[in-house]
Amino acid sequence: MLNYDLDMSGLERDVALPDLVAEGDELDALVSAHADWTEPTPAAGWTIAHQIAHLAAADANVLIAIRTPEAFDAVLKQAAAAGSRSADLDAAAGAAEPRSVLLERWRAGRTEVAAALGDVPRDQGFPWYGSQVSAALMAPLRLMEVWAHGQDIFDALGVARRPTSRLRQVASLGMAGRELSFHAARLPAPAEPFRVELTGPDGRTWAWGPEHATQRVQGSALDFCLRVTQRRPRAETDLTAVGADARKWLEIARVFL
Repeated sequence: MLNYDLDMSGLERDVALPDLVAEGDELDALVSAHADWTEPTPAAGWTIAHQIAHLAAADANVLIAIRTPEAFDAVLKQAAAAGSRSADLDAAAGAAEPRSVLLERWRAGRTEVAAALGDVPRDQGFPWYGSQVSAALMAPLRLMEVWAHGQDIFDALGVARRPTSRLRQVASLGMAGRELSFHAARLPAPAEPFRVELTGPDGRTWAWGPEHATQRVQGSALDFCLRVTQRRPRAETDLTAVGADARKWLEIARVFL
């Protein structure tokens, strides 16, 4: 993961933490009411149990990074040894647990993460994959991952999901991750500034970037979040782009490596 060019103010973290809790609670309500966690999700080879196990494993790693940062090197070495299969292996191990055990482990872990992020000074750095992060950045990063993997589960169960203002945290990361998108695609980062204007769930416009930028992206906040988390191809969104760099960005957009 590269560093995000995102300055999260103290107020934004105060919003991100309760949003993170609310996002987890919404997903919990969905999965705890569903008895069969062996149903497949859009992620190849991943069931509902794999999705929850992945979130639980990531929460455990966050706690290691915050509480014993010197021990995080072992996490990185283990991930490097597993290579591209690292996430699959962690998810499979958790998915093999009894549903009740996995559910309680995920619940306990996400509660501890929210508490730990609230206790750490907002600008205090701790290790993460490929970078140092702060609580001000980790809170929306965790929210984004819960939302994205939760979307896989909502899709798997065919349940309509009501968009909320929590999408602003995901959209902010999407905007901040533009350089990461081009890096992952092995393309030079655009020199020109971008303007992104999104319609939030309440009909208000969320905007980032200079008002008169020539590279522009517009559309619904929901579709932008679905695109940057790679949960929908661009053709299935209402997003529009003006400028060659903006059009390329929508093709390659991501918020994680």
